[in-house]
Amino acid sequence: MNMRNDDYRGFEGTSPEGESQEGSSRAEPVHGGPNFGEGGQPSADAGNAGPYSNGAGAQAYETGSYSQGWNQPRGGAESADPHTAEALGPYPNGPQTQSFNTQGQEGPMVTPLPPQPEQKKKIGLGAATALAAVTAIAAGSIAGAVVGMNSGGGNNDTSVVNEALKAEPANNSTGKEPEKGSVEEVASKVLPAVVSIQTMTRTGGAEGSGSVISPDGYVLTNHHVVAGAEQGGILQVTMNDGSKHDADVVASDVNTDVAIVKIKDVKDLPFLQFGDSDSVAVGQEVVAVGSPLGLNATVTSGIVSAKNRPVRASQEGGESSLIDAIQTDAAVNPGNSGGPLVDRDGNIVGMNSMIASLSSNSTGEGGSIGLGFAIPSNFAKRMADELINNGKVTHPTLGVKVLARDDGNGARIAEVEPGGPADKAGLKDGDIVTRVNDRLIENADALIAAARSQDFGATVTLEATREDSDESRQVEVTLSGE
Repeated sequence: MNMRNDDYRGFEGTSPEGESQEGSSRAEPVHGGPNFGEGGQPSADAGNAGPYSNGAGAQAYETGSYSQGWNQPRGGAESADPHTAEALGPYPNGPQTQSFNTQGQEGPMVTPLPPQPEQKKKIGLGAATALAAVTAIAAGSIAGAVVGMNSGGGNNDTSVVNEALKAEPANNSTGKEPEKGSVEEVASKVLPAVVSIQTMTRTGGAEGSGSVISPDGYVLTNHHVVAGAEQGGILQVTMNDGSKHDADVVASDVNTDVAIVKIKDVKDLPFLQFGDSDSVAVGQEVVAVGSPLGLNATVTSGIVSAKNRPVRASQEGGESSLIDAIQTDAAVNPGNSGGPLVDRDGNIVGMNSMIASLSSNSTGEGGSIGLGFAIPSNFAKRMADELINNGKVTHPTLGVKVLARDDGNGARIAEVEPGGPADKAGLKDGDIVTRVNDRLIENADALIAAARSQDFGATVTLEATREDSDESRQVEVTLSGE
């Protein structure tokens, strides 16, 4: 199963976000992987390691500073200690490490994903369609025989059917006041404040959606929707009434896949308010609004399927991101990215950004299979505030590096940054973090996402065990800025 950003239409530009972001505690680039220097060019000492190094490499992700987009790049970093490389794994070529400083780090790349284990063959959509066709043919043959027998009676009277066709249409809900909280009411409230976004470059373009968040034309959307405009492309916004307006990118962040766009020369626009994504409940009904496949003002409904899903997805130019997502089964398709996921009061609880796909081709487009992912509104709002007022974003950090391997038993700390929050709290190399507050941590991605979703200066309680012991202990860590 692949995670993908879903809005590209032939865009081949290189994102300027290859440069690492500035910050007081900037994440170190992945050693042995595709490190980038100024201007997004590969560093001379980047090495030739691919997503998984052939040496005893380790992927380093700084804890807390993960790229948020749709799939963090995973690079291989050569381990300083060959004995450690043999002991840690399950990778035959050496352990993967994630460097964990939650800001501006060039994350590890996981696109394309490794091949999935072979599974039992199941009946696919093509087979189901074929079976339906055979059934239809058989049914048609039987129906033909019955009609032939009936027509032999010479009964060609059409008076009864004509009377039925002339009857007045039955009453329905059209024209009536929609029920409060119904999808119909939500659509009427939200649609005027959702826009379609088109980015055009010399080599292609991208299509997506956005939410108007202020009456003077500020729009919340995804970085991957507007990345082409930041490289000299043209950005245009289509309102719900069909009017088109030029727009500029205010700022964006590839690490979080959040961007802010400003529509030119507008005022008094309808806009959406942010809801509290922390209070969203699994099973709660939600509505997704956007422009899938260029079909403006499309509304779909579903439920919140899960919360706190650490999800990676790749973007153009070799960049990627990791988000702590809300999962929904509301149909989300290419072009929905950047559009709102709203509650039954029409408030933004998430920004639709990724879908899971069964396609084995990581670059091909996929459609909805009921696994859509949205950036939680509380996080998106915080990013929007920083982008509008500071032009960039920063993230809380734990100050550790964690192994990228995923065995479902927690996040293993590979290195503690001297003097960092984790060091001050007494965490050591080799500790395995299994909880952040009351949240279960199964792997490095979950720890990174959990830390990034916290506020600056927040104090969190980590549950950790030593690698040679089953006894757990609780440690309080105060997150610092990068």
